[in-house]
Amino acid sequence: MAKKEKKNGFWRARILTRFRGERPAVWSLRLLYVFLFIALFGDFLANEKPLFCKIDGKTYFPILYQYGVDLGLASWEPSLIRARWRDLEYESVVFAPIPYSATSLDTRNTHFAHPFRGQQVKSKRFWHWLGTDQLGRDVAAGLIAGTRIALLVGLGAMALASLIGLFLGTMAGYLGDRGLRTSWLRLVLNIAGFYFGLFYGFISRAYLIGAANLEGNGPAAVLTGLCWLFGMLLLANGIGYLLERGLRLRKPVRIPVDILVMRSIEIMESIPGLLLILALAALIRKPSVWYVMGIIGLVGWTSIAQFVRAEMLKVRRQTYIEAAQALGLRASRIMFRHALPNALSPVLILIAFGVARAILSEATLSFLGIGVGPEEVTWGKLLSEARSNFNAWWLAVFPGVAIFLMVLVFNLLGEGLSDALDPKGDEKGE
Repeated sequence: MAKKEKKNGFWRARILTRFRGERPAVWSLRLLYVFLFIALFGDFLANEKPLFCKIDGKTYFPILYQYGVDLGLASWEPSLIRARWRDLEYESVVFAPIPYSATSLDTRNTHFAHPFRGQQVKSKRFWHWLGTDQLGRDVAAGLIAGTRIALLVGLGAMALASLIGLFLGTMAGYLGDRGLRTSWLRLVLNIAGFYFGLFYGFISRAYLIGAANLEGNGPAAVLTGLCWLFGMLLLANGIGYLLERGLRLRKPVRIPVDILVMRSIEIMESIPGLLLILALAALIRKPSVWYVMGIIGLVGWTSIAQFVRAEMLKVRRQTYIEAAQALGLRASRIMFRHALPNALSPVLILIAFGVARAILSEATLSFLGIGVGPEEVTWGKLLSEARSNFNAWWLAVFPGVAIFLMVLVFNLLGEGLSDALDPKGDEKGE
């Protein structure tokens, strides 16, 4: 209990106090809260459907009701399926602050309506405060939708990259080239299981995955393939365990984990990251934000793995690790329950910077028209539309400022975490 209180005291007195002393990082965190609020409640901030309305004596909450329709739990009345909500006659109505969705078209304000003049609206309530694009889509609504996609890609891609990097870095740093041993039988069965899992999960289902991709169900088809892969690996290990016990085949073989991981990192880093992302994104028949997230995550794990490996090389020599080994604890338990938590804190810095890089990568792909679907509205797409009309300055300024602020937020958070976790921070303060 005393150790736990001491640890909590260290985190609160040292880390949190230092971070709160970093004014740019604190303000960046507050601005991140604003971005998260916009991403989570974007449908209630910008939507062509009302928040509340009353038609012919019936009360509706169209935005909330739409969630039920999307989930298949409800259905619209025939008269409201294709209704133009702005033109309906209401007994009472409350619209969202921005009465437009990101994809809704205002046919009276096409061809880059200026944000300050010349718009044809029936009242100021329907004014496009940040202008429109060539098709008449509201830029403010597009920025709100782009916020959700930017955070989804940034956080999701780095979550995937972190899982891969933490696992491989921990294995390479703690086990090295001599720490992982298995029997020849288990090794052969795992290789066979990986092959059959890859074959039945992806190669034999290539046509089905392609068809599902065209129908918009590509992520589910890929997830099914991964289930095949992991299922085959589990089956191979189960068979290996039973055969080892029955036949008593336990002749060990060493697997050079560190060499394999480091060579994989060198191969990944020998290819320019953006070029690799573009090449992988070009293979997708029907673009989706989920594919972009997965591609960026699969490409961006190398720096995390290197950092975790370096930290594990130091941690595994600590006294408490040696004591755990002397007690006979399993290597997996020591790695993930004792060693990794003590090497995890500095990785938060890399994750913060990685989110910024992922957001920039997504904006770059969107600007080039690669990765996301044509129905998705992102900051990069809004920027790309400014190329067709240089007089539409609002299509370059507002999305550009949004990208700048988002990237700046995570960069300042990374710098703040770096200073807060610096062991020499107290000496600098003195």
